[in-house]
Amino acid sequence: MPGQGSLDPALCEQLAALDSAAGNDARQVTPILDASGEPRSASSTLALYTGIGIGHILPGGLDHILFVLALFLGTTRLRDLVIQLSSFTVAHTATLGLAAAGVISPSGDVVEPLIAATIAFVAVENLLSKSSHRIRPVIVFFFGLLHGMGFAGFFGELGLPDGEFWSALIGFNIGVEIGQLSIVFLAYALFALWRSRTHINTPEKAFRTWIALPGSALIALTGLIWAIQRSGIL
Repeated sequence: MPGQGSLDPALCEQLAALDSAAGNDARQVTPILDASGEPRSASSTLALYTGIGIGHILPGGLDHILFVLALFLGTTRLRDLVIQLSSFTVAHTATLGLAAAGVISPSGDVVEPLIAATIAFVAVENLLSKSSHRIRPVIVFFFGLLHGMGFAGFFGELGLPDGEFWSALIGFNIGVEIGQLSIVFLAYALFALWRSRTHINTPEKAFRTWIALPGSALIALTGLIWAIQRSGIL
C-alpha cells in the first residue's frame, strides 16, 4: 500500500476525469487524507495536485492541447513560441489564482464557449498570416486569462484540502505547465524528425504548406464547432 506522501492513482484518475471538451461533469472530492488515512502534508498535497494538473492536460485537456498546438503551428521559431507561452502562462496563472481564492467567480457557461473561440481565432490567424504578429503575445495573454478561468472551474470543483490551499494551487499549476511543456516538446521533436528526413531547400515553406495550414484548418473548425456547441446554439 502506498505510504504517506505518495499519489493515489485511483484518486488522481477520479479527480482528473473532467474533460471540458467532452462536457463531462466534475466530481466533488476533497482529498484531505492520504492513502494511510492521515492528513496530507504540504509536500503530499503538492505532489497530488501536480499529478492532477498533468492529468487535466494530458490527456484530458483537449481544448488546451489544441490551443498550444495552434501556437506552435503559427511559428516554428522557438524564441517566438517561448514568448507566447510565457505570456499565456502568466495570464492563466493569475486568473486561476484569483478564482481559486474567490476574488472572481467566472461563469462556465460564458467562459467555455470563449475558450473554444480562442482556439479558432489563433488557428484562423495562422491561415491568414505567414508569420505571427508582434501583438500575438498580447492577444495570447488575454486568451490566457480566459483559459485560467477554465482551469479555475475544474480546480474549484475538486474540493480543496483544509489548510493546504496554496500547496494544492501551486501543485496544480505546476502540473498544468508540465503538461503544456510536454505538448511543445513532442511537437518540436516531431518537427525536428520531419525536417531531418526531408531533403527540401525551403523546409519552413514546406512545413507551412503541408502541416501548418491543414493542421490550423482542422483546429479552427474544431474550435468553431466547440464554441457553437458550448454556447447552446446546437
